[in-house]
Amino acid sequence: MSLLANRERLLEQVRAQMNQKRYEHTLGVAESARQLAVRYGADPDKAELAGYVHDYCKCWPVAKMREVIVRHDLPAELLHGEKELWHSFVGAIVIQTELDIVEPDVIQAVRYHTTGRVGMSLLEKIVCVADYIEPNRVFPGVEQIRKLAEQDLDQALAQALGGTITFLIEQKKQVYPLTLHAYNDLVSKRGGI
Repeated sequence: MSLLANRERLLEQVRAQMNQKRYEHTLGVAESARQLAVRYGADPDKAELAGYVHDYCKCWPVAKMREVIVRHDLPAELLHGEKELWHSFVGAIVIQTELDIVEPDVIQAVRYHTTGRVGMSLLEKIVCVADYIEPNRVFPGVEQIRKLAEQDLDQALAQALGGTITFLIEQKKQVYPLTLHAYNDLVSKRGGI
């Protein structure tokens, strides 16, 4: 799907899947992703597209997401982990069939925007960071991550993932292995943050 040629139709389809607050977040992520792509030399259209569709399944009922996970043989550990992660893995499948998105790098950016992974592509990093820093986000430390994102994408991503890991531990929730591995990968390449 060409983003520029089909933006209005795409936004209608995306809007139909979510509540107003989630839709506003989605628009913020798309704009933030475009800005980061311009700054770091990625394809701005692909970044914006991934931003629009990153939470396509976020408001779906758990049972509907579970059905996609089982039907498409996604990692079984998803079913035993936090349901907050499901929408990214499910979305990566659903955007292909419902929205005709075939760009592998956009699909991967959607798949890993909540967990991260070792060896993230530039587009994956951009969408993940954009999800944290979009203008509607308000949480302790977001301004620091926004400032880091203007100078060092990897450092901003490491800070964001580290904050997520800390939050999950404080809430006595599981940390998905990919998130921990992504954080360790970023920190080891930098010699710390």
